[in-house]
Amino acid sequence: MATRTDAPTRREQILREAARLFAERGFHGVGVDEIGAAVGISGPGLYRHFAGKDAMLAELLVGISGRLLTGAKRRVSEAGGSPGGPEGVLDSLIEGHIDFALDDRPLITLHDRELDRLRDSDRKLVRQLQRQYVEIWVGVVREVYPGAGEAVVRSAVHSVFGLLNSTPHLGRGGGLPSRAATGELLHRMARGAFAVVG
Repeated sequence: MATRTDAPTRREQILREAARLFAERGFHGVGVDEIGAAVGISGPGLYRHFAGKDAMLAELLVGISGRLLTGAKRRVSEAGGSPGGPEGVLDSLIEGHIDFALDDRPLITLHDRELDRLRDSDRKLVRQLQRQYVEIWVGVVREVYPGAGEAVVRSAVHSVFGLLNSTPHLGRGGGLPSRAATGELLHRMARGAFAVVG
């Protein structure tokens, strides 16, 4: 959702509002009528697009895991031949995750709170996609810091994800810096965390 520049489809509008409402009030605290009202259609009209709330939740969580993985593969491919080498690839991965963390905050909250509500098959798919995403990062970080052991690198990758995925908690006390300043800060902090493993 974050990288599109054209107008969102009705289906994407529904998913965006569902994610926002689910993150604010919990999956069971939101009805289809409220989601419909948020996009200007009747609750029953949602059933032309989704079988129900469970289907929306599955598409949101499976969808973002798939988009992160696809984006990481693309970034590795595009940055692989750049003069920056592995360092440039790592910077690109960090930038991609920061874009997600700043632009899709409700999905982070949703993942933390509602993943267990997915059907087993959908939850397994999310975990599978996430494992592949982690492996891309581990491979790149090990290229940047070849002396670091795999277990240390893997722990560092998960720690950086925790750092970057803290964005839903930003700005609660006011005074939040601009998006650009927040992104730059997160990037410096992520690189600083990885530097420890080197």
